[in-house]
Amino acid sequence: MERETLKSRLGFILLSAGCAIGIGNVWKFPYMAGQGGGGAFVLFYLLFLIILGLPIMTMEFAVGRASRKSPVRAYQALEKPGQKWHIHGYFTLIGCYLLMMFYTTVAGWMLHYFYMTATGKLAGLNADQVSNAFSEMLASPGIMAFWMIFVVAFGILVCAKGLQNGLERVTKVMMIALLIIMVILAVNSLFMPGAKEGLRFYLVPDFARMKEVGVVNTLVGAMNQAFFTLSLGIGAMSIFGSYIGKEHALLGESIRIVALDTFVAITAGLIIFPACFTYGVDQTAGPSLIFITLPNIFANMAMGRLWGSLFFLFMAFAALSTVLAVFENIICCGMELTGCSRKKSSLVNLFLIAALSMPCVLGYNVWSWDGFAVFGGAVLDFEDFLVSNLFLPLGSLVYLLFCVSRCGWGWKNYKQEVNTGEGPKMQDWMRGYLTYGLPLIVLFIFAFGLYDKFFA
Repeated sequence: MERETLKSRLGFILLSAGCAIGIGNVWKFPYMAGQGGGGAFVLFYLLFLIILGLPIMTMEFAVGRASRKSPVRAYQALEKPGQKWHIHGYFTLIGCYLLMMFYTTVAGWMLHYFYMTATGKLAGLNADQVSNAFSEMLASPGIMAFWMIFVVAFGILVCAKGLQNGLERVTKVMMIALLIIMVILAVNSLFMPGAKEGLRFYLVPDFARMKEVGVVNTLVGAMNQAFFTLSLGIGAMSIFGSYIGKEHALLGESIRIVALDTFVAITAGLIIFPACFTYGVDQTAGPSLIFITLPNIFANMAMGRLWGSLFFLFMAFAALSTVLAVFENIICCGMELTGCSRKKSSLVNLFLIAALSMPCVLGYNVWSWDGFAVFGGAVLDFEDFLVSNLFLPLGSLVYLLFCVSRCGWGWKNYKQEVNTGEGPKMQDWMRGYLTYGLPLIVLFIFAFGLYDKFFA
C-alpha cells in the first residue's frame, strides 16, 4: 500500500501544533506562571522549551520521516538486525490509547460547556450555582458518556475520510479558527479595567513571589511544563514526520511548531489574567479555573454569553486537535499491524476507544473509589499519571537514546535525516549535550515526577 502524504507544509505544521496544543496550554500554563513569579516563570519555560522539547521533537520527526512508518513499525525499519528498540513501538501505541482514555472525556466537557454557555444555561447564576453545574455534570454518567461518544465518533469520522481530505482539511480550519478566536478574546481582555494589573502579575518577573513558591519548585515546574506541553514520547509527532517530504530540515519545522504552541500558551494567560483581576477572583485556581472560576466571570460580564461561548469553542478546538492527531496515530498503527484498510481500522477503533474511555466517565460517579486518592481522586487522574509520569518521559528517553547512541540508529544517521532540506541545521557541537546532558535531565524529570506524586 502506497504511503499517504500531507498536501501542504502548512498542514504538517498545523497538525503537529494541534497535537501539541491541548488543555494544559490553557489552564495549566497560566496558573503555573502566576504562582511561579509571572515573567520569571515564562522566561525559564521558554529556555527549557528550547533545550528540552525542541531537540526531542526533531528526533521523533526524524524517526518518522526516515522510516516512512507508523511509530509501531518505525524502529524495525531503522534498527540493526537483532536489536529490540521496536518493543518501544508497541508502548507508544499503548500510550496513545491511554491518553485517549481520558482526553476524549475532557474534550467532551469542553463541548458540554460550550453548549451550556451558548444556550444561556449558565447566565445569571451565582457562584455556588456555577460550581454546582460542574459537580452535576461529573455526577451524570449519561451526559458525560454522550459527549465522550460524540468526540470519539467525530474524531474517527474525520480520520476515516483520509489523511488529506479528512484530517488535514479539518485540522487546518480548526487551528486557524482557534488562533483567530484566541486573538479576539485576548484583545477583549486587554480592554478590561483589571488588564494592567493582570498583565503585570502575569508578565513582569516577581522573584519575591518565586521565592515564596520556592525557586527549585518554580524551575522544576517550568521544566515539566516545557517538557510535557509538546506531547513527546508516544509517537504522536513521529507519525506526522512519516507523512512529509524532505524539502525542509526538521529543526526549522520543529521551531515553528514550538513557537505556535508557545503562542497559544502565552495568549491563554493574556485572556485569563485580566479577567481574573477585573472580577477579583483567584487566578491560581488550577483546574477549577476553567469550569468554575471563568464561567462565573462570563455569567456576570457584559456580553458574557458571547465571550464565554467563544472561549469554550476555542477550548473544544484545542482538545479536538489533539484527539484527531492521536486518533490518526492509532488508526495508522492498526493498519500497519493488521494490513487492514483505513476504514476498517477506523471502525474497530470507534468501538474500542469508546469502550476504553468509559472507566474515565464512570470514575466520577458509578465507579468512584478512594483508592485513586493518591493520584488525585479519580480514574482520570490515574490514567493521566501513567501517561504524564511514565509513558511521556520514558518514551522520550527511548527516542533520544535511539537517535544518539551507537547501539541505536546513531548520531550520524539522525543528523543526516534531521538536516536534509532547507533551514537551520543540527551541529556536531550539540552532540555532547544531546548524548549525555539531555538524558540526565529527562531522567530527573521522571524521578522528580514520581517523588512529587508519592513522597512530597
